[in-house]
Amino acid sequence: MSDHSNNPSEHHDGPEGTAWIWKVFWILLAVTTVEVALGIIKPEILLSQFLGTSLLNVIFIVLTLAKAYYIVAEFMHLGHERKNFIWTITLPIVILIPYLTFVLLTEGGYMGVLMNQ
Repeated sequence: MSDHSNNPSEHHDGPEGTAWIWKVFWILLAVTTVEVALGIIKPEILLSQFLGTSLLNVIFIVLTLAKAYYIVAEFMHLGHERKNFIWTITLPIVILIPYLTFVLLTEGGYMGVLMNQ
Protein backbone atom coordinates (compact mmCIF):
# COMPACT_ATOMS: atom_id res chain seq x y z
CA MET A 1 0.00 0.00 0.00
CA SER A 2 1.41 3.41 -0.89
CA ASP A 3 1.65 6.34 1.48
CA HIS A 4 0.15 9.49 -0.08
CA SER A 5 1.03 11.80 2.80
CA ASN A 6 4.30 12.89 1.15
CA ASN A 7 2.78 13.51 -2.27
CA PRO A 8 2.03 17.26 -2.51
CA SER A 9 -0.14 16.80 -5.60
CA GLU A 10 -2.66 14.88 -3.49
CA HIS A 11 -3.36 17.81 -1.18
CA HIS A 12 -5.60 20.77 -1.86
CA ASP A 13 -3.70 24.03 -1.57
CA GLY A 14 -6.13 26.08 0.46
CA PRO A 15 -5.71 29.07 2.73
CA GLU A 16 -3.80 28.37 5.92
CA GLY A 17 -4.93 29.46 9.36
CA THR A 18 -7.97 31.52 10.22
CA ALA A 19 -6.98 34.86 8.66
CA TRP A 20 -8.81 34.07 5.41
CA ILE A 21 -12.09 33.34 7.21
CA TRP A 22 -11.92 36.69 8.99
CA LYS A 23 -11.24 38.43 5.68
CA VAL A 24 -14.29 36.72 4.16
CA PHE A 25 -16.36 37.60 7.24
CA TRP A 26 -15.49 41.31 7.07
CA ILE A 27 -16.13 41.53 3.32
CA LEU A 28 -19.52 39.83 3.61
CA LEU A 29 -20.37 41.96 6.66
CA ALA A 30 -19.54 45.14 4.74
CA VAL A 31 -21.68 44.17 1.74
CA THR A 32 -24.56 43.13 4.01
CA THR A 33 -24.27 46.39 5.97
CA VAL A 34 -24.53 48.38 2.74
CA GLU A 35 -27.62 46.35 1.75
CA VAL A 36 -29.31 46.88 5.12
CA ALA A 37 -28.43 50.59 5.19
CA LEU A 38 -29.85 51.09 1.69
CA GLY A 39 -32.97 49.15 2.71
CA ILE A 40 -33.52 51.36 5.74
CA ILE A 41 -32.63 54.72 4.18
CA LYS A 42 -34.09 54.10 0.68
CA PRO A 43 -32.47 57.12 -1.01
CA GLU A 44 -34.92 58.97 -3.26
CA ILE A 45 -32.43 59.17 -6.12
CA LEU A 46 -32.17 55.36 -6.23
CA LEU A 47 -35.94 54.90 -6.49
CA SER A 48 -36.02 56.15 -10.09
CA GLN A 49 -36.96 53.60 -12.74
CA PHE A 50 -34.22 51.60 -14.48
CA LEU A 51 -35.13 48.80 -16.91
CA GLY A 52 -38.64 48.58 -15.51
CA THR A 53 -37.64 48.42 -11.85
CA SER A 54 -36.13 50.82 -9.37
CA LEU A 55 -32.38 51.37 -9.39
CA LEU A 56 -32.38 50.39 -5.71
CA ASN A 57 -33.68 46.92 -6.61
CA VAL A 58 -30.97 46.55 -9.26
CA ILE A 59 -28.34 47.48 -6.65
CA PHE A 60 -29.78 44.88 -4.24
CA ILE A 61 -29.66 42.21 -6.95
CA VAL A 62 -26.05 43.05 -7.88
CA LEU A 63 -24.91 43.06 -4.23
CA THR A 64 -26.67 39.76 -3.56
CA LEU A 65 -25.08 38.15 -6.62
CA ALA A 66 -21.68 39.48 -5.54
CA LYS A 67 -22.13 37.92 -2.10
CA ALA A 68 -23.27 34.64 -3.64
CA TYR A 69 -20.23 34.58 -5.93
CA TYR A 70 -17.87 35.31 -3.05
CA ILE A 71 -19.42 32.60 -0.86
CA VAL A 72 -19.15 30.03 -3.65
CA ALA A 73 -15.58 31.10 -4.47
CA GLU A 74 -14.35 30.92 -0.89
CA PHE A 75 -16.42 28.32 0.97
CA MET A 76 -16.95 25.93 -1.94
CA HIS A 77 -13.35 26.54 -3.05
CA LEU A 78 -14.36 27.31 -6.63
CA GLY A 79 -12.11 30.37 -6.62
CA HIS A 80 -9.07 28.13 -6.10
CA GLU A 81 -9.77 25.85 -9.06
CA ARG A 82 -8.50 26.00 -12.63
CA LYS A 83 -10.08 28.66 -14.85
CA ASN A 84 -11.50 26.07 -17.27
CA PHE A 85 -13.37 24.34 -14.45
CA ILE A 86 -14.68 27.67 -13.14
CA TRP A 87 -16.05 28.48 -16.62
CA THR A 88 -17.53 24.99 -16.91
CA ILE A 89 -19.55 25.65 -13.76
CA THR A 90 -20.44 29.32 -14.23
CA LEU A 91 -21.18 29.55 -17.96
CA PRO A 92 -24.28 27.33 -17.88
CA ILE A 93 -25.55 29.29 -14.88
CA VAL A 94 -24.95 32.62 -16.65
CA ILE A 95 -26.84 31.35 -19.69
CA LEU A 96 -29.65 29.43 -17.95
CA ILE A 97 -30.71 31.94 -15.28
CA PRO A 98 -31.57 34.79 -17.71
CA TYR A 99 -33.24 32.31 -20.08
CA LEU A 100 -35.35 30.71 -17.34
CA THR A 101 -36.22 34.16 -15.96
CA PHE A 102 -37.37 35.24 -19.42
CA VAL A 103 -39.47 32.08 -19.81
CA LEU A 104 -40.97 32.49 -16.33
CA LEU A 105 -41.91 36.13 -16.94
CA THR A 106 -43.28 35.42 -20.42
CA GLU A 107 -45.40 32.48 -19.30
CA GLY A 108 -46.46 34.32 -16.14
CA GLY A 109 -47.58 37.29 -18.21
CA TYR A 110 -49.53 35.00 -20.53
CA MET A 111 -51.21 33.32 -17.55
CA GLY A 112 -52.06 36.74 -16.16
CA VAL A 113 -53.77 37.67 -19.44
CA LEU A 114 -55.72 34.38 -19.42
CA MET A 115 -56.83 34.83 -15.81
CA ASN A 116 -58.12 38.35 -16.50
CA GLN A 117 -60.31 37.24 -19.44
